[in-house]
Amino acid sequence: MYVELCHIDRDDNAVVLANKARTVRVPAACLAVMLIGPGTRITHAAVALLADSGTAVCWVGEHGVRMYAAGLGPTRSSHLQVRQALLVTRPRERLDVARRMYALRFPDEDTSCLTMQQLRGREGARIRRLYAEHSQRTGVPWHKRAYKPGDAFAAGDNVNRLLSAANSALYGICHAVITGIGASPALGFIHTGSAVSFVLDIADLYKADYTIPLAFDLAAKGLTKERDARIALRDAVVGGRLLPRIVTDIKGLLIPDGQEFIDREASGLWDEEQGTVEGGRNWGDGLFDEAGHLSVVGPDLSSNDQAAGERSP
Repeated sequence: MYVELCHIDRDDNAVVLANKARTVRVPAACLAVMLIGPGTRITHAAVALLADSGTAVCWVGEHGVRMYAAGLGPTRSSHLQVRQALLVTRPRERLDVARRMYALRFPDEDTSCLTMQQLRGREGARIRRLYAEHSQRTGVPWHKRAYKPGDAFAAGDNVNRLLSAANSALYGICHAVITGIGASPALGFIHTGSAVSFVLDIADLYKADYTIPLAFDLAAKGLTKERDARIALRDAVVGGRLLPRIVTDIKGLLIPDGQEFIDREASGLWDEEQGTVEGGRNWGDGLFDEAGHLSVVGPDLSSNDQAAGERSP
């Protein structure tokens, strides 16, 4: 749920959304993610209810463009992060996920046998071709990509600055979705070494459809401000229903076909033999005798072992 320009409070187990026009009550247990947009106030009681319900809360810009902060309820399942960590730490599985990511960009090609070097080469050629095609379509000159780390709107000509601003907003959208569904923004499969590596991985899937054509279209119209890029991308994301598409793509990349995505309270205990055992219980029951002494049953001793034990001090 995306919320803006209202007051958020709590009424029993419902989140209350109120503004001058109307008041709406939403059962907190029905919410997986709440995106809190500009002009919004939220009470401590509402945040506590969302946390108890396992609802992720993300503070974002208009319509989810850019994410500023996030909070996760303590009962949210770690299933997706554990699965992501398993895949990213095994070279073969990591390569398989990276190939599937590239396959989303090359739907008519078989990427199952390509190396990372070959995949990067094909992606680079595809992006150069897209720049040239949109330059020809709009009549906006294109020379090369220019970008200044740390200041997305500082380098290059108008189309470069618009592209950087739109990409920055797209990263915020992807970051909000990744955090909201319980995945890790840091565990990337193609990008690595950054706290937002997976955000960069996911955002790259949509630049060809969203930010690249948008930057050339805005430059052709003379709309060259950073705000122009953010608002145009916001409208494109809402109109194209990008948020549910991102959720679907992430689950498709991380979760094998036929396996359930666990997004409910899971508070088990790890066991080296059984995998997971029940949490929320005292596993010391039955280990103490009536006097309160810990009873430990050891292995059977042979006669030699017993004799050696009797001679020991």
